[in-house]
Order: sequence, then structure tokens, then C-alpha cells
Amino acid sequence: MLRITQNLGQTDEPAQDTLTLPFELRRKGRFRAVSDAGTEVGLFLERGQVLAQGDRLKSECGRLFEVAASPEPMVTAHAADWPGFARACYHLGNRHVTLEIGPLWLRFPPDHVLEHLAEHLGLWLEHGEAPFSPESGAYQGLGGHHHHDDHGHHHDH
Repeated sequence: MLRITQNLGQTDEPAQDTLTLPFELRRKGRFRAVSDAGTEVGLFLERGQVLAQGDRLKSECGRLFEVAASPEPMVTAHAADWPGFARACYHLGNRHVTLEIGPLWLRFPPDHVLEHLAEHLGLWLEHGEAPFSPESGAYQGLGGHHHHDDHGHHHDH
């Protein structure tokens, strides 16, 4: 089993193999997988990073792997206009759900409560398979530190 220990991010370096992974695995730092060419790999990456489509991963022996987002069951909710889209983003975002956002559409894993809410907000739903690349959290990419005061006191993580 090859040990993958580095995420080089988005680079033009050519990869020798591809790792096609669902979102749930792309958000983990430690797991085993099999590459598209059949190579068994173990990922030992810094926790808290989400692997993105096109990221390059480097094994201890120098082999490069490209990350691909695998298609998985998804609901794509389409809005007819920008005010309806903004309203849907606001209400679904208030539920702290993982969403992928595109022009006048939102994508999320199947969930009957979210689907009902989206329809109630005037969106039309399309069920199918698609790669899932959701927005990162509000505090991701800020060096791991965030400050908020929603409980009347201050946290510094």
C-alpha cells in the first residue's frame, strides 16, 4: 500500500493515477482507498482539509495522484430568479447544511426535509447523480481560528 502524505493542491504537475472519491471521503484526512488504476493507497493528510476536484496528492515515493469527485446521488434545486435563489440560500444556509452553489441552483444530498423546504421556497428539484463540491464552511481557510459571540461569550479556538 502506498502512503500519500502531501496535498499539493491545484497544480499542473502531471499525475500518474487518479483517485475518484465521494465527498465524505474527500473531507477525511486518514483513510484507505483504491486508485482508478487499482493501486491500494492510504491517505495520511493534515486534518481539516477538503480534497477538491483536481488537487494533486503526493505519495512518500513521489507518485502523483489527481483527485476526482465521484458522481453520487444528489438533488439539484433550481430557482427561477435571483431573489428566489437568495431566499433559498438564506433559509437552507440557516439550517447549516452542506450545499454546493451554482448560478440559480443549489445542490445537496437527498433529504426529504430539505427537498420539501426547497419546493416550498419555489425551487424545482432535479434528482440524479453528480459530483458534489460544496462550499467550505464559513471559518475554513481562516487558519483554523474563528471568533463568534452567539452565546453571549467569546470563544477562541
